[in-house]
Amino acid sequence: MGLLVDGVWHDQWYDTAKTGGRFVRESSQFRNWVTADGSPGPSGAGGFEAESGRYHLYVSYACPWAHRTLIFRALKRLEDIITVSVVDPRMGNEGWEFGDFPGATTDEVLGKSRLYEVYLAAKPGYTGRVTVPVLWDRKTKSIVSNESSEIIRMMNSAFNALTPAKEDYYPAPLRAEIDEINAFVYDNINNGVYKAGFATDQSIYADAVRTLFDALDQVELRLSRHDFLVGDDMPTEADWRLFTTLIRFDAVYVGHFKCNIRRIADYRHLRDFVQRLYRTPGVAETVHLDHIKTHYYWSHTTINPTRIVPVGPVLEF
Repeated sequence: MGLLVDGVWHDQWYDTAKTGGRFVRESSQFRNWVTADGSPGPSGAGGFEAESGRYHLYVSYACPWAHRTLIFRALKRLEDIITVSVVDPRMGNEGWEFGDFPGATTDEVLGKSRLYEVYLAAKPGYTGRVTVPVLWDRKTKSIVSNESSEIIRMMNSAFNALTPAKEDYYPAPLRAEIDEINAFVYDNINNGVYKAGFATDQSIYADAVRTLFDALDQVELRLSRHDFLVGDDMPTEADWRLFTTLIRFDAVYVGHFKCNIRRIADYRHLRDFVQRLYRTPGVAETVHLDHIKTHYYWSHTTINPTRIVPVGPVLEF
């Protein structure tokens, strides 16, 4: 785990000492938008028109944030429109790399060995964390966005003229409610597992894990009344943003991040919710538990210095 400072790579874990033992996630820096006609989006610059073959996605199968984009690529049937490179799940002292782990790929666009070199190709003096996903533009030879929540919204709407999949996962009548539940799930669950797992103070960990399970209890209650978080007809963006954390929970977060008050398997409605979404056509192919388990247990040597990856658990989706 590291970062770039003025274009120079530094192998550096998160500095929780200056935050009192708390894990604080940094904001994404590339915030442009692909739009149907290339007009500017809500942030960043314009000029990124939706075109087949123009954009390339750099992902890790292990990362829940990158997983969102792979799900939307599948749901919106963009596989032939947006190409993908997959990094090795084993993150060492050079950060994300393109390695030989089964399922990982080479960088077919730039021919780089390390993801931070992709960032430097876009911005030579870049300072910040090097994260996935990254949406790359072949035409301008730069990064469009490294913010997953915005990339999935681009995929949801910008490419509709190029794909037969017209489902809208962020429908206008439900947007306010989707935004509200997204904010709750992000802070308390998506990022909540990291607040617990990366805490370096006992009391801060205890507060974080209690907050996480209070939130899971609330979502369990909500799902006891509805099939989905927002609306009753089909999953929305809110459901998929929750799903990528839940699918990793029992395999990784229970043990590695010490989020072990309960498992998702112990929640009737959360368990059924995960199974229902997993069975959505195209979604199971985006779930790679070998990458997920290997990344967390192998890469986080501050938490697991032996790098032993557990054989279990046996999970039934």
